[in-house]
Amino acid sequence: MTATGAPPPANPEGFGPLQLLVVQPTPYCNLDCDYCYLPNRDDRQRLSLELLEAALERVLESPYVGGDFTLLWHAGEPLTVPIAFYDEATACVRRALEGWAGEPLTIHQSVQTNATLINEAWCDCFERNGIAVGVSMDGPAFLHDVHRRTRTGLGTHAATLRGIEHLRRRRIPFQVIAVITEESLGHADALFAFFVENGITDVAFNMEETEGENRVSTLSRPRAEAAYRRFLERFWALWQEQPERMRVREFEGICSLAQADARLECTDMNNPFAIVNVDARGRISTFDPELLAVQTDTYGDFVLGHVQHDSLVSIAESAKFRRILADMRAGTERCRAECAYFGLCGGGAGSNKYWEHGTFACSETQACRYRIKITADVVLDGLEEALGLAR
Repeated sequence: MTATGAPPPANPEGFGPLQLLVVQPTPYCNLDCDYCYLPNRDDRQRLSLELLEAALERVLESPYVGGDFTLLWHAGEPLTVPIAFYDEATACVRRALEGWAGEPLTIHQSVQTNATLINEAWCDCFERNGIAVGVSMDGPAFLHDVHRRTRTGLGTHAATLRGIEHLRRRRIPFQVIAVITEESLGHADALFAFFVENGITDVAFNMEETEGENRVSTLSRPRAEAAYRRFLERFWALWQEQPERMRVREFEGICSLAQADARLECTDMNNPFAIVNVDARGRISTFDPELLAVQTDTYGDFVLGHVQHDSLVSIAESAKFRRILADMRAGTERCRAECAYFGLCGGGAGSNKYWEHGTFACSETQACRYRIKITADVVLDGLEEALGLAR
């Protein structure tokens, strides 16, 4: 959806620009995945259209919109909310854009779902409202069902695969995000084959992280990092044999930076207002979406305001935001000073830093070793070998 119109207010500190508006339609999830970071997954609160309208108003009146951005329905299972909600929400987005007074602007909608509820009616909804789809799926059943279970302890693989089949029959593009756990590490071949056999052509890996309700990651165990490197090396080798079969986010991200000789100065998760998060009660945060629902000893909660009462500019002036920002920046500067991989990472994610070290004002985390360092080593070694530069 696109709109046109006059310039936004000034942004002297250069926050943003907004890339992602994460909106929680409900905290409720029909699954009970044991590695999930979210608390209160049995809370059936639903976002009202009034709060959605206020959230869009807060964003569009701010100086942090610098171009097109994505509205991501996330944090809980979005498809436990009725289809009619998304039809009405799309109308809200359209009305908000009609009142926009800035440069031409498009708001793209996306949803992250476990896919167990996808049917033909949901496919109609995605097509009708232009909603892109991301599916959470951990590969074949013997991996997926270890952690992704129903509230009664049953595996969810078959239901997720049925949802994917609906998407494939309707030719609706989707990306699969697979959480890599200790159980995954010896099964690169099985994962790759599963994706190919099921027509999954866009893949991303999320590491199981120590975060929120998931107090200990299975990837914290001895020798897991070495096993992950072997996993990635094997997946890279399989991908190199038939790269046309699928996009792999982790590989393509490092390859694009290397080929363009580009480097990052920050990441959306430590850049204020590059991400704005709104929960089902209208509470606002920025930085990592994972922070919005949690309570911490060091910082308290990360709720910075409410869509009905607080502008993003007033939030940016608050003492609470300034304390978080100061520690985020201190941590980013430590990464810049201490880490040779900084240009591939931009300083990492505050949620990982907090849950591993109790503060944002720190540098290396286990999460960054998995997500950036090991991945970069594997990809760059693979590129050198492909170019005949390996020693």
